[in-house]
Amino acid sequence: MNIVVMKFGGSSVADEDKICAVAERVVATRREGKDVVVVVSAMGKTTDQLLALARRIHPDPPRRELDMLISVGERISMALLSMAVQKRGLDAVSLTGSQSGIITNDRHSDARIIEVRPVRIQDELARGRIVIVAGFQGMSYRREITTLGRGGSDTTAVALAAALDGVCEIYGDVDGVYSADPKLVSAVRHIPDLGYAEMQEMAEHGAKVLNAAAVEFAKQSGIAIFVRRTDGTGSETIVRKFPPKAPGRVVGIAHEKSVRVISSADPGAITDGELLQFLEEQSLPGKQLSMHRFGSGPGAALVVSREFLEDPAALQGKLRERFGERVAVRGDLGAVSLIGAGITQGFTILRRSIELLREAGCESCGLHTSSFRITFLVPEARVEEAVRRLHSAFIESDPT
Repeated sequence: MNIVVMKFGGSSVADEDKICAVAERVVATRREGKDVVVVVSAMGKTTDQLLALARRIHPDPPRRELDMLISVGERISMALLSMAVQKRGLDAVSLTGSQSGIITNDRHSDARIIEVRPVRIQDELARGRIVIVAGFQGMSYRREITTLGRGGSDTTAVALAAALDGVCEIYGDVDGVYSADPKLVSAVRHIPDLGYAEMQEMAEHGAKVLNAAAVEFAKQSGIAIFVRRTDGTGSETIVRKFPPKAPGRVVGIAHEKSVRVISSADPGAITDGELLQFLEEQSLPGKQLSMHRFGSGPGAALVVSREFLEDPAALQGKLRERFGERVAVRGDLGAVSLIGAGITQGFTILRRSIELLREAGCESCGLHTSSFRITFLVPEARVEEAVRRLHSAFIESDPT
């Protein structure tokens, strides 16, 4: 079978007109002779609205019940899109994550896919139907409804493409990946192809085009991802196993305007085990954890993306209840990350970046690195200026 898995995000199915436009594109793809599986997100801001409703009922909703609630959003999208396709003369069937054979671990709100059993999908394709799957959700081995965390529909699409030996296409508002956020930088460059590692670093540190877990899944499965605009205009970005084109060069700059830093305010006043146990109990997905043992005792700091904190005030209250003044939470910071293979093999880029940020009044108060990334924590109000300065210096000034 010539299978293509097409994923459409919330903005692509935000209202009736957009759902009908997606249906036209899906029908056109099927008439090209391809077997089509479609993965959809919830319409527009549906998930956020359901979360807000839950918190009006309960200030700290149980995660299991949250999954039961917010998984409804994707089911609405899949049913409406199936109706729109059938109106255009082709047969379609909508399936939930569990009906599609997506098996996850037993974590609610941020489950991981552990297996895909696509037998039902394959049967429906054999009947000539277009299969429309609710993204972002699955079923645990205990037969519980689970959700995959923010951006989980991308992971659904990649996992299905891998299981079906198909092609994965991700559709959204932009025609691929750019060297920075086009809303902040006018001279951004379109990136036609990216390796898994660089794309995963960009996704984990603020680029919204792809979900980081989806890229990791694609890397493990060897699946190429084609990132395209929903309306079919513009170019595309292909994410797959590419060797670095120019090791030691910055290819993109990602940013987050709001992060939280949880740290032990008084080294020695809290053990690393205490803090780690609390983080595990809260299922808190940290980005960068640094721990040290100098002088008076151990110290720890964890950087957390604001998007993973559904209720920052509730978290701060729990920290205060458990640790009192021994743990501090700082919430006035943002993160700016330079991405590129080998950019930390020497100190030239790091040194120049520090100088540029200092000259722009964006002096960093935190630094994290990997072999593909340099991340600076800067005052939230200075994030945009930091992005523009670094992009100008490392990307716009590079003739290649």
